[in-house]
Amino acid sequence: MSPQQPGRIDAGNVSRSFDVHARTYDKLVGANPGYHEHLRLSAKRMGLPGGGAGLRLLDLGCGTGASTAALLEVAPQAEITAVDASVEMLAQARRKTWPSTVRFVHGNAEELDPAKFAGPYDGILAAYLLRNLTDRNAALRRYRGMLKPGAPLAVHEYSVADSPRSRAVWTAVCWSVIIPMGRIRTGSADLYRYLWRSVLDFDGVDAFTGRMTAVGFEDVRVQTMPGWQQHIVHTFLGRSPGVPLGADPDAPTPPEGLDLTK
Repeated sequence: MSPQQPGRIDAGNVSRSFDVHARTYDKLVGANPGYHEHLRLSAKRMGLPGGGAGLRLLDLGCGTGASTAALLEVAPQAEITAVDASVEMLAQARRKTWPSTVRFVHGNAEELDPAKFAGPYDGILAAYLLRNLTDRNAALRRYRGMLKPGAPLAVHEYSVADSPRSRAVWTAVCWSVIIPMGRIRTGSADLYRYLWRSVLDFDGVDAFTGRMTAVGFEDVRVQTMPGWQQHIVHTFLGRSPGVPLGADPDAPTPPEGLDLTK
């Protein structure tokens, strides 16, 4: 990425930009066909058992709560801690109705305070987060260390670097729809130009699955989404080393879980 320009959004100041756009964010993503459905699909692919009964889950980069709602639908009995670096996005999330098992906490996903986020967790969902971090490998290592043996990390993220077609589709949609709509809704297109640029700069599928394997995740798999975001948005899924307590190590993966890898 080129050096920061005056007013330019990058990974160092993106949370402040989300503060500015928090009040209009839900309306904008709501206009994206499949946005909420795809988050639910990534949560479902985690293969969380028993409706989440007795499980502790971590939702990193929760924003206004869309990913939290996806986890809650898949695991309604789980205890969910939702984290975001943007104070205003969290304020929007807290205005919604949630059960007592969901709590929202301000925090930096790259420097999670152990006093606030004591693991181990039974699963972590990180949606549209990893490409905004400055040290992805360090973050992935930290998340692996916060998981119980065999517990899943689901990274719901854009990845287009491996496909010229996906890059072309992404650029066309951004400049014809997302960026103009962002300017109309908010008066500024800066955040949405950053979105376009950050996706182009992010790892390809092979590179990111390689990162996950290199930092110690096992059974690393990837699945894309249906619709126009096929081969653009993916679920990257890995498990911390070990076998969950009480699990059958020879049991087959559920069909809705980890089901596509090269």
